[in-house]
Amino acid sequence: MIQKTLAFAAAFALMGWTSAQAAASKPTIVLVHGAFADSSSWDGVVTDLTRDGYHVVAAANPLRGPANDAAAVRTVIQSIPGPVVLVGHSYGGTVISAAADGATNVKALVYVAAFAPEVGESTFDLTGKFPGSTLPPTLDKPVDLPGGDHDLYIQQDKFPAQFAADVPLAKARLMAVAQRPLTDAAGAEKAVSASWKVIPSWWVYGEADRNIPPAAMKWMAERAHARKVVTVPGASHVVMISHPHEVAGLIEAAAAAN
Repeated sequence: MIQKTLAFAAAFALMGWTSAQAAASKPTIVLVHGAFADSSSWDGVVTDLTRDGYHVVAAANPLRGPANDAAAVRTVIQSIPGPVVLVGHSYGGTVISAAADGATNVKALVYVAAFAPEVGESTFDLTGKFPGSTLPPTLDKPVDLPGGDHDLYIQQDKFPAQFAADVPLAKARLMAVAQRPLTDAAGAEKAVSASWKVIPSWWVYGEADRNIPPAAMKWMAERAHARKVVTVPGASHVVMISHPHEVAGLIEAAAAAN
């Protein structure tokens, strides 16, 4: 009986060691949310990734400006000893493009309905580069901040249709209340680095995105020579909420690529 017990204990220990070893062999996934959202927007994606054995970190994005926000995300990257797949949604794409600059452990960039500015371009520049964005008229009255900057929000009654049209209405209304603002200065700040030029990138976006014109994302993905581009029919700007399996699948493809 004692021998059987020891055998079972050894088997379970081996299973645990094997599982830990498998997790350690995978890159860490760092998720960066965008404007008018927060880290909970990744919940469905995180569920898939953790189920498949990935260690995941959802970094807090201050939404104060690309240089400031990239510095905050870079501290997260630097705390991770192994390889990292860096994922950004919307304005978070601008942030990861800067945060990965000089970060030797970032092996891939994944843009989820996101911006990827060239040096000298801003998020606002890219929003208006192609026709189709209906975001500007849905913005609420700017909130004054000390120093002269302003916080930008989407009007709560317009948020579901503008930002999350394919998300259940009750959830979209909660998101509208919990939205986190972007400063106008952050949207206008010019990029000083573009790591997508040297780090392989993957892209996914919805064909019904009302914040960033799909034509703009197609153009940015082509400019970045993306390894793979996934377009989701009917998906809104928050494709990671409405289609988490497709987004998680692309992230895992990026993580597994050489």
